[in-house]
Amino acid sequence: MALSPQHYREILIGLGEDPEREGLLDTPVRAAKAMEYLCHGYDQSIEQIVNGALFASDSDEMVIVANIELYSLCEHHLLPFIGKAHVAYIPTGKVLGLSKIARLVDMFARRLQIQENLTRQIADAVQQVTQAAGVAVVIEAQHMCMMMRGVEKQNSTMNTSVMLGAFRESSNTRQEFLQLIRRSQ
Repeated sequence: MALSPQHYREILIGLGEDPEREGLLDTPVRAAKAMEYLCHGYDQSIEQIVNGALFASDSDEMVIVANIELYSLCEHHLLPFIGKAHVAYIPTGKVLGLSKIARLVDMFARRLQIQENLTRQIADAVQQVTQAAGVAVVIEAQHMCMMMRGVEKQNSTMNTSVMLGAFRESSNTRQEFLQLIRRSQ
């Protein structure tokens, strides 16, 4: 990915700024580099992230990784949304390396997103990789597009969830997951 600093220079001019003033001289280059970093999830794949870190296990009990911080950009306004993801799965013979779950969250978060799709993408990826009996993902986030502009609601939080397999079919399994993530907060 290579973004042109010239585009950011034109944005500054469009805002009525002088891109030649001292404080803005390097801003177009820095902004292009920042956007490339914030969207580096496009340069990654599930296979690269997992990288063979799937291990045989007799465990068939729920695995939860809670409070995974995430930073993403709203695809509608290019403003950040910031929050945390809670991811759970029920293994069926294989477990995924712990850091890989956080890396999958990051990969999808580092793309232009809406939270609803992000939640689904993470759940589908964990299911695809682990072939789990069930996958659950809950994301709680604050959206700058709602806090800094528009309705300007400072304390609003959006919650989304995707429940697959056992988490969808069994209210007991779903409740256990939800109670455990509440305790971790």
